[in-house]
Amino acid sequence: MLLTDLQTIYERDPAARNWLEILFCYPGFQALILHRLAHWLYKKGVPFFPRFISHISRFFTGVEIHPGAVIGQGVFIDHGMGVVIGETAIVGDYALIYQGVTLGGTGKESGKRHPTLGSHVVVGAGAKVLGNINIGDRVRIGAGSVVLRDVPSNTTVVGIPGRVTRQNNINVDVLAHNKIRDVEAEVIRALFERVKNLEKQLEQLETQSPLELPTDIHSELEILYNSKVNSNAVIEDFLDGAGI
Repeated sequence: MLLTDLQTIYERDPAARNWLEILFCYPGFQALILHRLAHWLYKKGVPFFPRFISHISRFFTGVEIHPGAVIGQGVFIDHGMGVVIGETAIVGDYALIYQGVTLGGTGKESGKRHPTLGSHVVVGAGAKVLGNINIGDRVRIGAGSVVLRDVPSNTTVVGIPGRVTRQNNINVDVLAHNKIRDVEAEVIRALFERVKNLEKQLEQLETQSPLELPTDIHSELEILYNSKVNSNAVIEDFLDGAGI
């Protein structure tokens, strides 16, 4: 299993130039080595030492994996700093986990309280997957997302809380985080376009049926018009900054 982990890193990370570099300079791989030892002792019912090995691993690698967690083969923890994997978490084969990821619980409930990840799952940097939920095979979770519900296979999840944004993404490049959709900004863009269309229709109606307004009203209308133009500019800047 460790040889499979080593080969997976060498194949998936373009920065990996040789086997010695992976063995001595990749904290994610080192954390997996120590975890597999701690997990074996944990299953044998050995007290104290599995948790102590986990603690030593956290100190040297920045990756905290409870000895009870089940980690499949070919798992790649990239960079690793800040990764936390809970006691009842299950990580499927060939998963890719970036730094700052938490596979945690949502309270003090007993039993199965951490997530289950399928095979070939990608969890972006800083993402939080919380609770006893199931993440299907070949799921991509965007950086910084918070996932609180089950996710079907072959989908992409982004946002807080996480929302499914793409179905059947088997052929999508798993490392292309810059191509993940910004769902919130898309919704705001759609609403903004509808408001602008309604404003245009209102202006057309006003020109077709001019109203006799008092003189002092015109200045107030001009202020409102300038305010609308300024707010439009602010919204456009926000949407452009969101990459939409």
